[in-house]
Amino acid sequence: MAADQGTLTVGRSRIGTFFANFGGVVFSIVMFFPVYWVLVTSFKPQTEWSSFTPTFIPEAPTLDNFTSAFNAPNFKASLVNGIVVTAVAVLFSLIIGFLAALAVARFRFYGRRAIILVVLAVQLVPFVALLIPIFLMLQSAELTGDSIIGVTLVYVVLLLPYTVWTLRGFIAGIPRELDEAAMIDGCTRAQVFWRVILPLTGPGLVATSVYGFIQAWNEFIIINTLNDPEHQNLMAWLMQNQTSRGTYWGPLMAGAIITSIPVVIFFLAVQRNIASGLTAGAVKG
Repeated sequence: MAADQGTLTVGRSRIGTFFANFGGVVFSIVMFFPVYWVLVTSFKPQTEWSSFTPTFIPEAPTLDNFTSAFNAPNFKASLVNGIVVTAVAVLFSLIIGFLAALAVARFRFYGRRAIILVVLAVQLVPFVALLIPIFLMLQSAELTGDSIIGVTLVYVVLLLPYTVWTLRGFIAGIPRELDEAAMIDGCTRAQVFWRVILPLTGPGLVATSVYGFIQAWNEFIIINTLNDPEHQNLMAWLMQNQTSRGTYWGPLMAGAIITSIPVVIFFLAVQRNIASGLTAGAVKG
């Protein structure tokens, strides 16, 4: 009797494992098929990507789509604008957000809880709802059209709530006893910041920068609304290549591949720091 129950349990476990693996395979196919289709279409010649009969493997692979995308109007300018705006926005959001998170997590002052609630509430507000007031303010300051300064300021404001909220959690996870021990050893507040808090918050800064980079790089509604076509990013460039006269799918998919390369490079450059920070723990002895 016990043997029969054991066999039945093993059989149920195998069936459950089979359906779990099958579901995982189906889910992976559904998720990665669009990426595969973009990659395949970027190497198809015009006779294939414009055909009504789909081909899952290019019969005559070509790099003409990448050449057409790279030489398209405003592509190079959009690439440079996207890199500059994203890098500056992430840098300033990390600096301002880290200092704000440090103040909220380490100091006691009047209105501290209100600031935390405001930061949390700002993340719940759809940023698109604020787009018209932001446009009017920047227009009055002459920071729309041909200026990337206004867009950069908006991106910094867009990233700050998440940056403050995330870094506050990392800083709060560092025991205050480390600060007190360092000050007993003769360190000043500034030295405690540079020698204790900043090194231990390194993994949090890296993780936050990854999210900020992806969010700023992929955003296109704000920059498409505030700036003219010559001063936008690649995401806005991709949207503008879809016209009522038709869509050149080959160059468009090639542009999408080129657009994703900076994100992949940035992630590969910092993933070792993320992994080492997570495996080493939040506090090093």
